[in-house]
Amino acid sequence: MIAGILGAGIVPRWVTVPWPTLIPALRKACAFNHTVAAADCFSFHGQWPTDEREQFGADMRIVPQFIDQNEEGRLMDEIDPYLRRLRYEFDHWDDAIHGYRETERKHWQPANRAILDRIAADAFNGNAMPYVHVLDLAEEGVIKPHVDSVRFCGSTIAGISLLSDSVMRLVRTNDEEQTNEEYRQIFSQHQDAKYWADVLLPRYSLYVMRDTARYKFTHEILSNAESVFRQREIRKTRRVSIICRNEPE
Repeated sequence: MIAGILGAGIVPRWVTVPWPTLIPALRKACAFNHTVAAADCFSFHGQWPTDEREQFGADMRIVPQFIDQNEEGRLMDEIDPYLRRLRYEFDHWDDAIHGYRETERKHWQPANRAILDRIAADAFNGNAMPYVHVLDLAEEGVIKPHVDSVRFCGSTIAGISLLSDSVMRLVRTNDEEQTNEEYRQIFSQHQDAKYWADVLLPRYSLYVMRDTARYKFTHEILSNAESVFRQREIRKTRRVSIICRNEPE
C-alpha cells in the first residue's frame, strides 16, 4: 500500500510516513478511481480461489471521500439530536451487535436527501428503499460476524461511514456453519483453512456490498483490540453509518 502511494507521487520515496499521516494520503490515492480503491483499501488473507477473489472484488466496493467534512456535519446535525436521546444497547436479537443505538428515517432535510440520492444512484440505479437505517456504534462497540438475513432487504446494501475509520472483516463461510459465537470458534480454530478480506472503511467513504459479499461471507466491524489493517492499528472511535438498502426480491 505504501509503495502504491509513493508511486503515485503523494510523498517522496525516502520519507517514512506515520499512519495518521498515511490515512489522508490513502484517501486521496483511493479517490482517483475505483480500481485504486480496491487495491489500497483491501487486504486479502488465506488461499483464495481466483474466481472467488475476482467475484468478491466485483461485489464489495469502497468509494473513499464519497462525502466531505461539511456534508458529514450536516448529516450529524440532523440525526445526532435524536440519537443522543437513545441509550447504547448491548443486547441484540441475534447477538450480532454490542454497544449500538439505531433508528430508521424516511424524511430528510433537502441537502441530506441529495446525499442519499447520490448513494441510490451509485449503488441501486436510483431504486433504494425509502427508509434509511442509521446505526451508531460506540467506541467500545462491535459488530460480530454475521450473514445478513434475506428477510429485511434485497441483494445490496450501501453505507457511508461517519466520524471514524474502521476495519470490516469478511470471512468465507458455508451454509452449514453458524454465525454466532460457535462461528467465531470455528474461525479461530480453523483459520488456516479459511480465506478472508480485511477492508478499510475510511471516514467519509461509501461501501457497497452485494450478492456473494453479503451471503457467502460473514462480515463484522473489528473491535479496537483487533482493529488492524496491513499491520497498522486503526483506532475506531464512535462510528455512525447511514445505510441504504434495496427491496427484497
